[in-house]
Amino acid sequence: MLRRWTSERRVAVCDPRVNPACTHHGLPADGTLRLLSFNIQVGNSTLGYHHYLTRGWQHLLPHRGRGANLQRIGQILADYDLVALQEADGGSLRSSYVNQVEQLARLGAFPYWYQQLNRNLGKFAQHSNGVLSRLQPTALEDHPLPGPPGRGAILMRFGEGSDALVVVMMHLALGAKTRALQLGYIRELIGGYRHQVLMGDMNTHANDLLERSALRDLGLLAPQIQPTFPSWRPQRCLDHILISPELTLGNVGVLPLPVSDHLPVAVEIRLPDSHRTDPNLPVPAQS
Repeated sequence: MLRRWTSERRVAVCDPRVNPACTHHGLPADGTLRLLSFNIQVGNSTLGYHHYLTRGWQHLLPHRGRGANLQRIGQILADYDLVALQEADGGSLRSSYVNQVEQLARLGAFPYWYQQLNRNLGKFAQHSNGVLSRLQPTALEDHPLPGPPGRGAILMRFGEGSDALVVVMMHLALGAKTRALQLGYIRELIGGYRHQVLMGDMNTHANDLLERSALRDLGLLAPQIQPTFPSWRPQRCLDHILISPELTLGNVGVLPLPVSDHLPVAVEIRLPDSHRTDPNLPVPAQS
């Protein structure tokens, strides 16, 4: 179901009549996109397993350090074109009634943002995913995922037809059976597109996603296999940005930003020449 696209400023930042750096697809003229996915844990800092106990109250009540953490996150996000957020709060008691997706859009100077509310606990919590973008999409879809309520995916499309780029941001379930249902649902969403990007906290390793899930026939690539969880001593790679093979890979990395209990993952990609107005512009360096 297509729902609203919320914009802090309704500026056609990727209308070539306004900004010559953009193409008619709403994508940069050089075809390069900087992507980042981050589970921000509602702005809570976790530096050890004991903090899940001693700082557990921060998931229910406001605290002074949350604002400073979000300021740090906002500074990092400013370097990217498209950001997927998981475990954001949409405006409740614990976030001092601040919509954290909107707040990070302002801090990072993103003109477009969208908050997906997945678990509404009224004034106590507004569990949400979010997307921040410098680019205006052709379409945006909000999809609750199969299984117990509380998980969702956001689909964005840039362009039309077979050359369109589809980007899906998600936060998948912890349980393997439910996660398999959710990946099957996402596979149906993206099956008609050639150029695909999947981003988010997928709660499983890349091999499970690429070899043993409903995605296995798509030929997706997992550029980043560094561990992202827990942030203070990373051991498991749960956060991913998966890309289709037609997309050229540039810089890849897990950022050393131990603000949440996850580390953010970043990927730079170059789109096919059909998305570029100047094919002579340089290609991102491989890493």
